[in-house]
Amino acid sequence: MFRENNFDWNSHNQQIVRQGTQILEQTGQSINRAEQIAIETETIGTEVVSELESQRETLLRTRGRLEDANSQLDSARSVITKMSRNIVYNKLILILIIILEGAILISYAYIKFFKPKK
Repeated sequence: MFRENNFDWNSHNQQIVRQGTQILEQTGQSINRAEQIAIETETIGTEVVSELESQRETLLRTRGRLEDANSQLDSARSVITKMSRNIVYNKLILILIIILEGAILISYAYIKFFKPKK
């Protein structure tokens, strides 16, 4: 196939070395790109974690406020229930007073006009 005297081993070896060097350079560039992407990914990840921490703190504060508001609503509900009960009691007492006054008026009118005089 190849004759020893026609084939230039030096130029063949130089070509193989150049190809190896090109492959090595391409691999180095690929590693550099991967390293840059890793750095960008780490930066984005750090920003996301920071934002999530901030949102967590906000949610915890909001939760505390909602728990306070819920407690205040329970207290207000209790006060309103007591007020409603007192309104019903006051109405019942007022009705009893009106009935009692009516009975007194009827008794007075009976005594004044219908009771036989002695």
